[in-house]
Amino acid sequence: MRHSTQSALLLLTLSLLLSACGQQQGTEKAASPAPPKAGYLVVQEQPFTLVNELPGRTSAYQVAEVRPQISGLIEERLFEEGQSVEAGQALYRIDDKLYRAAVASAEADLADARASRESARLTARRYETLIKTGAVSQQELDEARATLNATSARVAAAEAALDTARINLDYTRIKAPISGRIGRSTVTAGALVTANQATALVTIRQLDPIFVDLTQSYDELQRLRSALAKGELATVGEDQAAVQLTRNNDADYPHQGTLQFSEFAVDEATGSVTLRALFPNPDHSLLPGMFVRARLPQAHRNDAILVPQKAISREPDGQAVAMVIGADNTVEKRKVEAEKAIGNQWLIGSGLAAGDRLIVDGLQKIRTGSAVTPVDVAGETAATLSTTADSRG
Repeated sequence: MRHSTQSALLLLTLSLLLSACGQQQGTEKAASPAPPKAGYLVVQEQPFTLVNELPGRTSAYQVAEVRPQISGLIEERLFEEGQSVEAGQALYRIDDKLYRAAVASAEADLADARASRESARLTARRYETLIKTGAVSQQELDEARATLNATSARVAAAEAALDTARINLDYTRIKAPISGRIGRSTVTAGALVTANQATALVTIRQLDPIFVDLTQSYDELQRLRSALAKGELATVGEDQAAVQLTRNNDADYPHQGTLQFSEFAVDEATGSVTLRALFPNPDHSLLPGMFVRARLPQAHRNDAILVPQKAISREPDGQAVAMVIGADNTVEKRKVEAEKAIGNQWLIGSGLAAGDRLIVDGLQKIRTGSAVTPVDVAGETAATLSTTADSRG
């Protein structure tokens, strides 16, 4: 009887334990969480023009360093520093007394040479008549003709000397070789200047239009050319080749420029090539030496894929990866080629295709192969999830 009672108690205890375990498993099953939400965007192809933002500096369209071509004392400065001057405008006046005297002397020498030539011409003509009667010999006629040629040469030399004297006299007015904005003068009235001296009297810069010299990595330029050669990119049309300028205060320059040429040499120090663009500068708001950035359209892709930068992460080895939602709502890891950062997006070269569901929110709650609840973040939902994600960060 006692053994029977103990057996009954043991069976009752086991039954209660099994019942409690069943209830606990049921509670745990009912309380298991749903798969985490993953906000995604549907990858789409779109036309895209590849625009390179390149650093550069402005340089004057023309620069003229004004130097004297004769020696003398500066008598007067004829311009206001910092103002605009026109080509041919007189800038300095040099004391011209000696040069006026040189002109007068050259004029006298020319008159003397012409008189000698006229005398020799008359003598030669007379001898040509007299030789027919035998009054003069052939030798005398030949000497008369030689004298005429010599005096004619003297006239030519005197005319050249007079031209030189007049040119030197004209050089006493130092004139602007180009139109532009003139700088500060390095001399004042009373200064002695010499012909072709090393120090410029003043510098003139033509600022409208103005050059912008841009630098681009040679490797990047080669990659671009390779993609164009393979047909992966198309060249932009002439109407799309305008260059847009941004100044160092992040303000867009109101006038568009055009690309002029590319250097055929690589800078040994930087490994870059120089591109030159020409910009209108009617109000002279761009000055030589300014640092600027230029956006230069270089190629076009009809099927480009652009994705938010936050959707792309890097492996320890530097490989770019993206998380996408597969057909069964499980997470897949994709290796991608992130070619270029465009604002807050990546230009993807490979690894993603149109129609892929790219995870952009909730990345911290998922792992490869795990199930998720897809949430399309397009439109208003995108803004809501992004705000939530930012507050969690």
